[in-house]
Amino acid sequence: MKNGKLPDQKKQFFLFDKNILLKISLLLVFAAVLNVSLVWGQTIHHESIAGAFLITALLLLILYKDFIRYSPQIKHDYKLLILIGTLLSGNLIIGRTLFYVLQGFTKFLGTFDPYLTIYAVPLAIGSMLAALLIDIHTAIVFTVITSLLAGLWLHDPLYSIFIFASGLTGAFGVIRCKKRSAIWRAGFYVSLVSIYTALVISLFKEQLFTINSMLVAGSAFANGIIVATLVSALLPLFEYLFKLTTDISLLELLDLNQPLMRELLVEAPGTYHHSIIVGSLAEGAAEAVGVNPLLARVSAYYHDIGKIKMPDYFVENQITSVNKHEKLTPRMSSMILLSHVKEGVELAKKHKLPQIVIDIIQQHHGTSIQTFFYQKAREQHDSLTPITEEDFRYPGPKPQNRVAALVLMADAVEAASRVLSDTSPARVSLLVEKIINHCFIDGQLDNCELTFKDIREIKTNFVYLLSSMYHKRINYPGFEIENENTYKKPAKAQSFK
Repeated sequence: MKNGKLPDQKKQFFLFDKNILLKISLLLVFAAVLNVSLVWGQTIHHESIAGAFLITALLLLILYKDFIRYSPQIKHDYKLLILIGTLLSGNLIIGRTLFYVLQGFTKFLGTFDPYLTIYAVPLAIGSMLAALLIDIHTAIVFTVITSLLAGLWLHDPLYSIFIFASGLTGAFGVIRCKKRSAIWRAGFYVSLVSIYTALVISLFKEQLFTINSMLVAGSAFANGIIVATLVSALLPLFEYLFKLTTDISLLELLDLNQPLMRELLVEAPGTYHHSIIVGSLAEGAAEAVGVNPLLARVSAYYHDIGKIKMPDYFVENQITSVNKHEKLTPRMSSMILLSHVKEGVELAKKHKLPQIVIDIIQQHHGTSIQTFFYQKAREQHDSLTPITEEDFRYPGPKPQNRVAALVLMADAVEAASRVLSDTSPARVSLLVEKIINHCFIDGQLDNCELTFKDIREIKTNFVYLLSSMYHKRINYPGFEIENENTYKKPAKAQSFK
């Protein structure tokens, strides 16, 4: 140790040790909570409690190991670990509470076996929330663990099958959920699958042709309704608490009547139009490479909102021949253009856009250089003022995920395509190839996990969309342009078709 500082290896050891201890602590805490929910209201021996705790801890460890294999970044995402633990324990606690309420109500009526209300316990809630808030892989593994815990709770392997079937139905029912009404549709599917599974279990137990089967079917149908109701109520709460963004939230941002988009249209109409086209390019490429197309389109819509502050300094908004940059030095012009990223982040935070969209706004230029003003500065260079590329680079960071990289490339390609005089597919293809290759060589795609296959798909998609956008039209008779200011008068019988 020198000057009170630890060597790098010791620092890494203590950091590693601290992370391991924190993860073990989280595992034990959630295992304890789950164990309490499992043995709640039951009279069992201490050995059984200890055994249930160890089984729960083992299942949580298996769950964690699967997550870090499927998504390695979860190792450092404690928020996501806490979310998964909260969903597991909260799901079981809600289920147990509702079971005792239904059981008490049935005992009060005194007509049916209170145990049969177990088929109304909505343990598919956690599976649906996991699919909506995280992804379908997480929801599937979550459902497996939940079904095992449910079977441990009731000491009934057949009930594990029931929970597994209803949970998977709910999870698959909300994949790419675009409207909140889709949650109710998924709840209806849960009801149907629950009825089928519950009646099959009754048949296996030789209880199908009894009066109890009516309560079984009714409880199973109520399961889906309760699931849809609680998921609709809990989803906004989890989005707010864990700062997560679902496709439902993104769809609300796609509304072009949002205050921020209306302001962009009024203050910077050229930027607005540019953003819409970038959104189409990014969405198409996202579908091609298998990332969230909705996130790509929304991020593209809002990526240039910082230009609202000084729209006249950006060429797409200049409607007169006077360019404000002609009276400025290249360094000052560069600073104005660089500022639109910072201004965009501030506006996004002010309007409470999702953090993932804010991150893409910040990363949509990466650390790329402003070539035009850099070259202009070099031409005006004198020996007293040193010129470096770093002075004309965006502050970054570089795109940290594939969606951010798509927005960066779509933005660059759309802007460059505006200067094409020849918009034939061959020329568009050459332009796209040049722009994307430059992004790759400049290192802007280093941190976003794009493969060469992905880049090839992106190029193909960009070329197809841009070529379609710049397609040629025939000259309509009577409307040929003779010169810049004179048009032929249309014939009386002619019209636009």
